[in-house]
Amino acid sequence: MAQYNSYCAAISAGKFNAKHQDYHDHYYGFAETEDNALFGSLLMEINQAGLSWDTVLNKSESIKAAYANFDIDQVANFTPSDIERLLKNPGIIRMRKKIEAAIYNAQQIQLLQREYGSFYHWIDSQHPQKEEDWIKCFKKKFKFTGKEITKEFLMGIGYLKGAHVPECPLYDKVLKSQPKWLEA
Repeated sequence: MAQYNSYCAAISAGKFNAKHQDYHDHYYGFAETEDNALFGSLLMEINQAGLSWDTVLNKSESIKAAYANFDIDQVANFTPSDIERLLKNPGIIRMRKKIEAAIYNAQQIQLLQREYGSFYHWIDSQHPQKEEDWIKCFKKKFKFTGKEITKEFLMGIGYLKGAHVPECPLYDKVLKSQPKWLEA
């Protein structure tokens, strides 16, 4: 993407496939409040670590199906046999640590739901923070949430600015979704 100064510019130039276009146009940077959708976004970012976003987007439907449509309660109850089943699934990212992190993180989200009423309310209770403080916060609560994963997750759900550039045709639509970075 060297000749493009942003993801938005690369999308506009047709650099990426339809899956990227859909992600850019309908998900990336838009405010999200539903817990399973938030968990799904976090899980997708974790799966992307060390890989191209193309790989994850191309496997997105299989990843969603393998992880019970991102149902937090179901994933939190996955067993060692589920881990083995996932490790044999060629439609997903088959890395044990990422699979175990998904299960652990679903369990952590359940704890946050009990304490805060929802995963979304917990995230919102942390806002606003500097990026480095968000990273520390996520590292304390979750597994496999380093700097880039946390940053991309929070940009993707509208808590950190930067998903879309002002020149993007969708920028006004993103603003209408009331991303939390507007309040910072």
